[in-house]
Amino acid sequence: MFDTLSDRFEALFKKLRGRGSLTEENIKEAMREVRIALLEADVNLKVVKEFIARAQEKAIGQNVLTSLSPGQQVVKVVYDELVELMGSANERLNLATQPPAVVMMVGLQGSGKTTTTGKLAKRLKERERKKCLLASLDIYRPAAMDQLATVGKQAGVDVLPARLGENPRVIARDALEKARMGGYDVLILDTAGRLHVDEELMTELAEVKEIVQPIELLFIADSMTGQDAVTVAEHFDRRLNITGVILTKSDGDARGGAALSIRHVTGKPIKFLGTGEKLDGLDPFHPERVASRILGMGDVLTLVETAMEKMDLDATAKLQTKLGKAEFTLEDFLAQMRQVKKMGSLSDIMSMIPGVKQAMKGKEMNVDEGQLRRVEAIILSMTLEERRKHQIISASRKRRIAKGSGTSVQDVNTLLKQFVQTQDMFKRLGRLGQKGFMRGGMMSGLGLPNPFGRGG
Repeated sequence: MFDTLSDRFEALFKKLRGRGSLTEENIKEAMREVRIALLEADVNLKVVKEFIARAQEKAIGQNVLTSLSPGQQVVKVVYDELVELMGSANERLNLATQPPAVVMMVGLQGSGKTTTTGKLAKRLKERERKKCLLASLDIYRPAAMDQLATVGKQAGVDVLPARLGENPRVIARDALEKARMGGYDVLILDTAGRLHVDEELMTELAEVKEIVQPIELLFIADSMTGQDAVTVAEHFDRRLNITGVILTKSDGDARGGAALSIRHVTGKPIKFLGTGEKLDGLDPFHPERVASRILGMGDVLTLVETAMEKMDLDATAKLQTKLGKAEFTLEDFLAQMRQVKKMGSLSDIMSMIPGVKQAMKGKEMNVDEGQLRRVEAIILSMTLEERRKHQIISASRKRRIAKGSGTSVQDVNTLLKQFVQTQDMFKRLGRLGQKGFMRGGMMSGLGLPNPFGRGG
């Protein structure tokens, strides 16, 4: 998300930082480029006008023009305005009420409501130890209730049995009663959607809202629809008074216009970003972290949180000890690579590390995920002894490994060469102590091969 905008901002601010001083005209010119970048990212026109007006007023302030690093000051102004635009800070889900706390999921058909319902339930169950009940009120879409039942099973939460042909209002009332009687902490209602906003849909949702009195009424928006998502959110908010937004399919949206517009237009916070189809693909929306990534500053906090959550820290600590003594094997190499894969795609990981894009010096950052799959296949084709003692891998063994992994002898040689180089590097860093490891770089510290391909 925000790749296009980030690239435009990076080029602009590099130019600004290269100047020893700035004039009012320089800043106005820079703001014109910021305006174009935002419009190209499909940000709402009214939002862009107000953003530029505020940012330009602050940037032309005397403290910026007379500072020792005016270019950096302008970047800070834009950063502050981006954070303010998206809501200043993460707003958590509000469940502070007499159980069951009712959460209504609303939005157009195809926006990802059912999958997001499962993601939210899984998150509440695992992170907050909440007992959740799911119920589908979608009697119109074929197999909608079956889909929620499948998603609920995957998430490990209870789902109200399908009630085909019944009135959604009756289902909602019965679901609330079951949640009360069953001692559930949270009831999540997956409501029906349409291909467009219509009066019939809104009337039904308003009546359901009146019955269940939800503490959270979340609008589920497909971020890839850009300004359409913002317009539809306005309709839903005017009629239902939504409490927050979840943006789905954010990994497929390179522009990010919806994320930058929807808070300003509706006045309601973005609470989560959804990615992919897997049920763990739901992350809290932190405006300050998103702004940092847009401006190429990385997102170390999210990287650390993701690592803490998804990696086996004991295993990682043991590997660090082995790295310090240069005693790690191809078996350790494979184990750590699998740990890192749990954190998500390498592209996402790299985008969170400050300075990576700048280090690439304008080259396209092509992270070859396929290379990691080949590395895994090669190591899995080795015997246990070969993984632990790579020195015994002879020419005949290499041919066998290549054949077994569907790769070439050259690929096997490349992996072994990289592995030996990594071992040598950590021997040198080990002599430098802790500072040496810090200088070794994030990807090397993770024990991974070069993900950028040849010459990366």
